[in-house]
Amino acid sequence: MESSDSLRYSKLVAFVIRNKCAACYRQFNRMEHLVEHMRTSYHSVHEPTCGVCGKHSRSFESMREHLIGPLPKAECERIFKDRGCDICLGIFGSRNALRNHRESCQLSRGNGLFNRMANLGISNDMRIENNRSKVVALGCKMVGGGSDGSLDLCARVCLTDEYENIIFQTYVKPLLPVTNYRYETTGIRPEFLRDAMPVRQASRKIQDFLCNGEPIWKIRSKGGRARILVGHGLDHDLKCLDLEYPAIIIR
Repeated sequence: MESSDSLRYSKLVAFVIRNKCAACYRQFNRMEHLVEHMRTSYHSVHEPTCGVCGKHSRSFESMREHLIGPLPKAECERIFKDRGCDICLGIFGSRNALRNHRESCQLSRGNGLFNRMANLGISNDMRIENNRSKVVALGCKMVGGGSDGSLDLCARVCLTDEYENIIFQTYVKPLLPVTNYRYETTGIRPEFLRDAMPVRQASRKIQDFLCNGEPIWKIRSKGGRARILVGHGLDHDLKCLDLEYPAIIIR
């Protein structure tokens, strides 16, 4: 009887592990659901990550809930309360290291950035004009529009260079009303888009950066100033941004 129970338990454990996302630890009843989650989640190294268990979160708010929310993970909560920065959510090796960090925390209230991070860790990074990268990656997060929330609307956009440095990121306000924020996969709430950059303004800014001063009709595959654009599902992202860019320079 015990061996039968042990066998059932081992099968259950294997089932859970087999259908668990390695990045956000979300669990699924079926393998195809996990595959679909991995296909659409696009977990990034730039997402807030727990310094204890390594879990990825969609926003600083989600990470804060994971560490000190109503139902935090016990071990992560214990370590964070002992050695964690309550501003940037970083976790340090000792209390002394934490004290030294707090004096120079880049998200501290003293340097004025705290008030500009009303969107819980996402700021409109305006270094876009000064970056000299020749290869740029584009990624978007979509919320839902339409009566059933199935229409993809771009609500957040991010550009990174070939070294995974963030060039530009911002929430964007879609042209159509949002009916489904898809919070479980996007981490986006209504207040994040309330004062966000209009999508057309973001599109113009991104297009100007990609063209790099070169007229779009003059862009060629080699020898020009325009930047190479890479990414997953770019046709869909560019369509949602209503952004034109020559296919000869898209990878």
